[in-house]
Amino acid sequence: MYATLISTQELASHLQDSNWVILDCRHDLIDTQAGQTAYDKAHLPGAQFVHLDLSLSAPKHAPDGTFRGRHPLPEKSAFIQTLRTLGINDDTQVIAYDAHGGMYAARLWWMLRWVGHAAVAVLDGGLPAWQAQNLPVTTEVPTVQAGNIQLHPALTAHVDAEAVMRNIETAEHTLVDARAADRFRGENESMDPVGGHIPGANNRFFKDNLQEDGRFKPAEQLRFEWAGVVPDANRAIMQCGSGVTACHNLLALEVAGLSGAALYPGSWSEWCADPSRPVSK
Repeated sequence: MYATLISTQELASHLQDSNWVILDCRHDLIDTQAGQTAYDKAHLPGAQFVHLDLSLSAPKHAPDGTFRGRHPLPEKSAFIQTLRTLGINDDTQVIAYDAHGGMYAARLWWMLRWVGHAAVAVLDGGLPAWQAQNLPVTTEVPTVQAGNIQLHPALTAHVDAEAVMRNIETAEHTLVDARAADRFRGENESMDPVGGHIPGANNRFFKDNLQEDGRFKPAEQLRFEWAGVVPDANRAIMQCGSGVTACHNLLALEVAGLSGAALYPGSWSEWCADPSRPVSK
């Protein structure tokens, strides 16, 4: 079972496995159709496309009109139904990839663990690493039979805004923001109209988990680097702009053998939508 990362060569040797499902998670936060367009041009053999906004997120507003962030989690029952339409069973090995260092694929990785499915891994280096090895791509869209995956106890944790607010006072958990430093400091208004960060948060840009070639750093290096950010992973909360790239930090922690951190799915986009919540710069 692959539960964190899988290499291009390892995946290439399993392309014919009938109980493996490959999911293309490419996306662009500005051009939200870019992922589908790229998939239509070329993708891994057998891969299906999943859209961040349509398949991996719920509506931005709750039924009562409350803004829940740019990419709130869907109901677990709805996500399970999505997984079934992708042909996923309880014993299916799922592989997620993108072309962005895993920033979107990690969201799917975390969500599958959220519904209790452990056999999910991110393609290390994504599509660029695959193509660098001259491995095959296609435009063919696979036909799949509906799966029967069931909901199981979560393998990861998440917290809400109220828990993050309490933590500002108690400091029981280390809060880590995965956004780039300029966004963390409140200097990028194009991405964050309300700039800044949650008081007490540390900053660990998700791309710092990667080597220059776009693959994850070795586990030992990640463990050393994260030790200076998170003293105890069991008492840590990961967040970002909207609960997407924070999952990249959670994956890096898992690769490093530092399990136990929680996700704040609403993240900065939900937090700053309420002017009563404190902001630091």
